[in-house]
Amino acid sequence: MPLTHLGNTSVDTFLREYWQKKPLLIRNAFPDFESPIDGDELAGLALEEDVESRLVLEHGQTPWELRQGPFEEHTFSHLPNSHWTLLVQAVDQWVPEVQALLADFRFLPDWRLDDIMVSYATDQGSVGPHFDYYDVFLLQGSGKRRWRIGQQCDSQSPRVEGTALNILKDFYPEDDWVLNPGDMLYIPPGVAHWGTAEGDDCITYSIGFRAPSVADVLTELSQDIASGLTNDQRYRDPAQPLGATAGEIPPETLNTLRALIQEQLTDTALADWFGRYMTLPKYPELEPEEGEEGDWQNFEQLERHPASRFAYTADADNAHLYVDGEQYHCSLALAHCLCETYVRPVASLKAAARDEQDHEIMAQLVERGKLWG
Repeated sequence: MPLTHLGNTSVDTFLREYWQKKPLLIRNAFPDFESPIDGDELAGLALEEDVESRLVLEHGQTPWELRQGPFEEHTFSHLPNSHWTLLVQAVDQWVPEVQALLADFRFLPDWRLDDIMVSYATDQGSVGPHFDYYDVFLLQGSGKRRWRIGQQCDSQSPRVEGTALNILKDFYPEDDWVLNPGDMLYIPPGVAHWGTAEGDDCITYSIGFRAPSVADVLTELSQDIASGLTNDQRYRDPAQPLGATAGEIPPETLNTLRALIQEQLTDTALADWFGRYMTLPKYPELEPEEGEEGDWQNFEQLERHPASRFAYTADADNAHLYVDGEQYHCSLALAHCLCETYVRPVASLKAAARDEQDHEIMAQLVERGKLWG
């Protein structure tokens, strides 16, 4: 079940007063929280070829040295006693107990959630003062971490030179908090923050959100629309005469060009592209290759593959269902049922399936491994 309160703050109050506006410290957000993964297990994941991992050494071969995984076992035995951090992306796709944390954040849409990064740090381990372009919840899993919150930043904020990390050259702390296990900090986009481990065995869970840049939206959307056009569709001059001035591009021409572009930006085209784009897997190599055999109706329950992403748009009693970048046409009842929870009893899916098309979609999702029995 999604959280209804963030500490003493209701979700409604949080969304109205804090979301994408200002940071919020949430004491005891997860009472009696015990980290589902420890430092040794996280290091084990960092050895795997398919897992994205990084090491940050504040005093390495260069200041704020960044090393990319996968790593060898001996790597960790040659690290200093302090001032380093291991970061592993998308741990939710590898550890079911970590994936279960995502359900607590479903007061926000699934298609906005990205993944859960887990970091392990020794005493004074840090990745330096920085900011993100997306919202993030920072849940303390074990140990203690000191968080200093600074100024609002943007792409023009000066960075420290000589490191691959985007470390801010200037940092002006405004708040200073130490988080214990179960405490959580919300940081909106653009707000500078600096987390430092207070002692060893510091584990922090970073629940991040997808926030495509306008440049990405325009690039990807235009390419998607262009892929469906023919060479016959071209610019044509407006009905008014072009005028006698040889070099001028008149307003009528620009109006015609604008109309040409807007003609392709229909609500349907935008919704279809956005649904497919926002459900694209972050790590395509982790997508399911094939599913279980047999009639989907014979299973007791079905759950999503941990790497799969589901969303839908509604159109009266029908829906466009988006799964891992693909579109399916089905009933609104089935789309809602599939997206409501990660695990569904097959009986409820049978009740939601309206016709043969719905049944065929269910069969395809199971055969393609998007749903597990």
